[in-house]
Amino acid sequence: MSPRGARARRANGKKHVTWLAAGVVVLGGTAVTAVAASAGGEDARPGDGAPRAKAHALPLDGKDPKRRALPRTGTQAFSLVGVSWEDSGDSFGGTAQIRTRGAATGEWSAWRDLDFEVRAPESAEGGEPGVRGASEPLWVGPSDGVEARVVADDGETSVPDALRLDMIDPGETVRGKGDGDGNGGVKGSGKAGGKGGTEPTASPDTTRTTPAGPAPEPSTTPPEAATGEASTDPAPSTAPPQEPTGPAPTTEPSRTPEPGTATPTAPTTPTAPTTPTAPTIVSRADWGADESLVQDPPSYLNKVDAVFVHHTAGTNDYACADSPAVIRAILAYHVRTNGWNDVGYNFFVDKCGTVFEGRAGGVDRPVLGAHTYGFNSYSSGVSLLGDYENGGVPTAAAQRAIADLAAWKLGLHGVDPEAKVTLTAAADTGVWTKGQAATLHTVSGHRDGYATLCPGATLYSALPGIRAAAGGSPYATGN
Repeated sequence: MSPRGARARRANGKKHVTWLAAGVVVLGGTAVTAVAASAGGEDARPGDGAPRAKAHALPLDGKDPKRRALPRTGTQAFSLVGVSWEDSGDSFGGTAQIRTRGAATGEWSAWRDLDFEVRAPESAEGGEPGVRGASEPLWVGPSDGVEARVVADDGETSVPDALRLDMIDPGETVRGKGDGDGNGGVKGSGKAGGKGGTEPTASPDTTRTTPAGPAPEPSTTPPEAATGEASTDPAPSTAPPQEPTGPAPTTEPSRTPEPGTATPTAPTTPTAPTTPTAPTIVSRADWGADESLVQDPPSYLNKVDAVFVHHTAGTNDYACADSPAVIRAILAYHVRTNGWNDVGYNFFVDKCGTVFEGRAGGVDRPVLGAHTYGFNSYSSGVSLLGDYENGGVPTAAAQRAIADLAAWKLGLHGVDPEAKVTLTAAADTGVWTKGQAATLHTVSGHRDGYATLCPGATLYSALPGIRAAAGGSPYATGN
């Protein structure tokens, strides 16, 4: 059964699950394995005194091959949770639910499903030692207790080996220090805002920022369209040539001004930008990325042919001021739990319409991400914080931010955000088979490339309007 079919069946309530009865082996004790989510294993980031994100793991032990459980257990502080297992090649064909105890209230939440619609990237990154299979991470807010129950599909499969519960404490929000182009990002003036869970109704300030950093060197790697392989060399710059500055040349003869009149001044030609004007993007430094987590340099594509839209499948009740913490937790989860080199998405957007730099390497450069299995080597991925499958509705501000970002990112490569493109699938995705020619919108949903419900029903239904808005965006090429 495809991942989409399995998940859709659960979402429609057609699968009957008999939950853990007396006699099922459960994990005893409350010991928690805590691992600092940093290469050096220290709690404080050098120079700023703020704690780094931490990853805590609880093994889901037991003898029953189809069921695992964790009774109510006190833990170290965490705000994001997921389930992982040893072999990323093993799929999880079952159901996992968790509930958590709020650190501030001491109250337990309702049971919440975890989603299992993520695959290790088809690039070399996905084959590295230590890459694990995992659920999508779920943001639950500051918590200090957890309970879990896991069941495999009856008669179909067992739970994977070395199953464990992974919890992430994102640490504190610390304003990043200026890092020039070290993170390759646009330093956005827009800050994550909002009060409580209030849904904004208007787009944020449209202050424009020009990407910093030197122009990338030309790539000598041949196009990967037929192979799906990404280049490790930066892509060539598509920037137009710099126009000369200073007084414009004139063919008029020189004249001596009449007494008492002002001396005429020749008009000047404005300086052309080196790249299309960019939307405001909050840099990794400003949302507090722990760069010590990232061990390998980024890889680059030859061209960004498409943008895939995702959702994080967490809660919609986050405050926009918490968006940096949510993103820090996802970074730690993708590295410490999944075993990837960096956060998978190239960009994040929150419900207030704030755009955040995701994977490092330069927001204005074609960075290879880990977001759309089978199509990572052609595309950039943007993920909207929240769940848009189970009743959440993307705000107007978020939709506008996604449209502007897609228009700008595709425009850097001369791609029309309202067009279609044919790409060769680099893996079997449940929608496309490896080597198949896939015709997709240049702004597509995750489900268009991979068998998943992502980016959720309401965000997916908003994509036609997002594409139209991208075509008319001031950041689109030619507008």
